[in-house]
Amino acid sequence: MLSIRMELPCCCLLLLSCLQSLSAHADFFTSTGQMTDLLYTEKDLVTSLKDYIRAEESKLEQIKRWAEKLDSLTVTATQDPEGFLGHPVNAFKLVKRLNTEWGDLESLVLRDTTGGFISNLTIQRQHFPNDEDQTGAAKALIRLQDTYRLDANTISTGNLPGVKYKSHMTAEDCFELGKIAYSDADYYHTELWMAQALKQLDEGEESTLDKVTVIDYLSYAIYQQGEMERAMEYTKRLIELDPEHPRGKSNLKYFEFQLEKQKKAAEEEAPKQKEREKRETAEKKKKQKKSKKAFSLIPEREKYEMLCRGEGIKMTPRRQSRLFCRYYDNNRNPSLLLAPVKQQDEWDRPYIVRYLDIISDAEIERIKQLAKPRLRRATISNPITGVLETASYRISKSAWLTEYDDPMIEMVNNRIEGVTGLEMDTAEELQVANYGVGGQYEPHFDFGRKDEPDAFKELGTGNRIATWLFYMSDVAAGGATVFPDVGAAVWPQKGTAVFWYNLFASGEGDYSTRHAACPVLVGNKWVSNKWIHERGQEWRRPCGLSESE
Repeated sequence: MLSIRMELPCCCLLLLSCLQSLSAHADFFTSTGQMTDLLYTEKDLVTSLKDYIRAEESKLEQIKRWAEKLDSLTVTATQDPEGFLGHPVNAFKLVKRLNTEWGDLESLVLRDTTGGFISNLTIQRQHFPNDEDQTGAAKALIRLQDTYRLDANTISTGNLPGVKYKSHMTAEDCFELGKIAYSDADYYHTELWMAQALKQLDEGEESTLDKVTVIDYLSYAIYQQGEMERAMEYTKRLIELDPEHPRGKSNLKYFEFQLEKQKKAAEEEAPKQKEREKRETAEKKKKQKKSKKAFSLIPEREKYEMLCRGEGIKMTPRRQSRLFCRYYDNNRNPSLLLAPVKQQDEWDRPYIVRYLDIISDAEIERIKQLAKPRLRRATISNPITGVLETASYRISKSAWLTEYDDPMIEMVNNRIEGVTGLEMDTAEELQVANYGVGGQYEPHFDFGRKDEPDAFKELGTGNRIATWLFYMSDVAAGGATVFPDVGAAVWPQKGTAVFWYNLFASGEGDYSTRHAACPVLVGNKWVSNKWIHERGQEWRRPCGLSESE
């Protein structure tokens, strides 16, 4: 990438001081909001680099062009940090630059022990994203690719729906994703991203990456998926490019041997295969007469991803006609008499309602301002041990706000109590969450099931009777809240909140409320939620007489 030495004037040492405000590494990729600090960090690093370039103009022409490209990028990015990082490719590339490319720069400058830049940069690198962040951001892109059925070229060219800051991936970026998939023995995605890297190199993209390395990975990934002929074709191309490749000729001989072996086995199996095909054809005809597979029989993972894409939503016109919107005062609640709230039915079973214009922009900004310094990687409760731990299926950071933190939190809690009619003294504190690159929370229940009797024992407030969820940002693409069991999807809308009961009036859990937060494809998703508990609701929501009442 860079192949020159550089020294740094003493004045540049001051330009990195802003990094001191960053805490030690804390899962940057799990919160887009917190990643905005990295943009300012990178902008200051570029400024420092430009000062150095001006002092060594004649020697550092190559580095100057690199820095100017980053300078342009960071100026644009810092005008709207959250919008810029809403594009998952921008977020991935930011992490990759700070974790990999600035490290390469450090190695080059280390050749000159007289410069002060290296000592400063080395000290501050402990506050940069690390390999875990880069891997997490890369896996997020792969997750988005699968959930939203995007091909590698669409992501690489940045042609995502609703993007404000289009960003292209280089062949090196694609190669990096392929390597991360390869390290997980995920040969399907290894093939997709190595093929994309090779495509861009074949189209003439300038790169330090050589085709031989890419084809080596690509042929092996294809071989691991059982496609011997295609693996052999790529190996032949590898040998053409590098006749002395250490594995090329031996791999080619192996593939040729295996193909011959497969051919003989296929010839011996041919008569039996014809008989099987006849039986399978007859069975297919029987199946075709049947109706398409019911939504309820589709595996949960598939239903979840379908709903995230806006597919498979089960709402008949007849049921739709029974959903209404209204001005709601919760049985003439004094706080709502003069200003009833706008209530909109989102779903019938389970009953999910949305409240429009329920939280102002000023309140949202204040809540985000209070939460940002406290954001920590979101955890889940281990169903066996009860211990809180991070999980790959929950990619976000969260913070808890109490009424003592700011009078506005008390106002928000009182508003929820007025609208729902439920007691807030036994509810959990307001949880604020910001989703990271491809941020998601896979299907889960909010309430404790019968096999988790101690789920909320330490709180002493009973089970979670209801969930109130504020949407504090619009999301350009993705980020829906979906209920896979019933085929419901609720899309983020800034300033609104959705509400549903997790328990029937009898106290039994409503299993149809199993829900998930879809991966954020483009945008920055902020939510806050209030989990309301059973205790204190005895007179506000009396018990029902039947289990499902």
